[in-house]
Amino acid sequence: MECLQKSGFKIDSQKIMQALVKVRNIKKLLENAGVTDALKESELIVSFCLNKDRIIIYKDNPEILPHVEKKIDSIVLRRIQREPLQYIIGFTEFYGFKIKTVQGVLIPRPETELLVEESIKIIKNINNDEIKVLDLCTGTGCIAIAIAKNFPEISIYATDISSEAIQCARENAEINGVNNIIFIKGNLFDPLIDSIFFDVIVSNPPYIKTSEINNLQLEISKWEPIEALDGGKDGLDYYRKILQNAKNYLKPDGFIIFEMGEGQAEQITKIAEEKDYSIFSIKRDYSGIERIAIINLNKY
Repeated sequence: MECLQKSGFKIDSQKIMQALVKVRNIKKLLENAGVTDALKESELIVSFCLNKDRIIIYKDNPEILPHVEKKIDSIVLRRIQREPLQYIIGFTEFYGFKIKTVQGVLIPRPETELLVEESIKIIKNINNDEIKVLDLCTGTGCIAIAIAKNFPEISIYATDISSEAIQCARENAEINGVNNIIFIKGNLFDPLIDSIFFDVIVSNPPYIKTSEINNLQLEISKWEPIEALDGGKDGLDYYRKILQNAKNYLKPDGFIIFEMGEGQAEQITKIAEEKDYSIFSIKRDYSGIERIAIINLNKY
């Protein structure tokens, strides 16, 4: 509590505080610091430190003992400096699963759950007893893990250039009881052998324009790994690289499923068609943004 007072914020000095009062106080602090969705984060912080579900805060309004309040205040102090809450508490929820998050590895986004949904739909319609899926730029492994939980019988490969990401992804697979993913350190297709072919290649690659990174929210620009964000001058470098090489690893009836940024669908369509692919489908997210591109090989 004292550390928050030193930072210039006024907080309640009660020895024993009710959870709802604490949530309201934290909400004000986070709002003043420019944090979006301050109420939800306040609830998450208090419920995390109490080791209770968020709904219990409203149902029982439990007391917060001094040692718990000290833990809460230490988290709030870090959060008002715009450190992402996912890094502070060490995990996030993704597609109903708990995913470990560490600095140096991109935090999973809710939008990426749509990539998983569309991948699951495609995989369900594949008539093949030995389905193979490749996840490029796997990060925390959240995409591969969500797919693996739905299809424990298929083989999944996941690559990332970051050692920290591969280690985090392996730990997440263990946390979630997944054992049908092979995680390999390396850039895109580089660590793969030439004789392996995939039914589905999924990727949420870096797609932010280099010039736009410094204008992102502080949680992103200051704390998240630039290499997991920077898609080059126009944000499309990784799509070009993947589409250039995917033919060497994709089965004739296979699919490539991308997440993409706002306003990139037309350019990605053009790149795909120039490299003899067809756009199977473009899917919008819940905000109406064209978010997912499903691509297959041209059939002559």
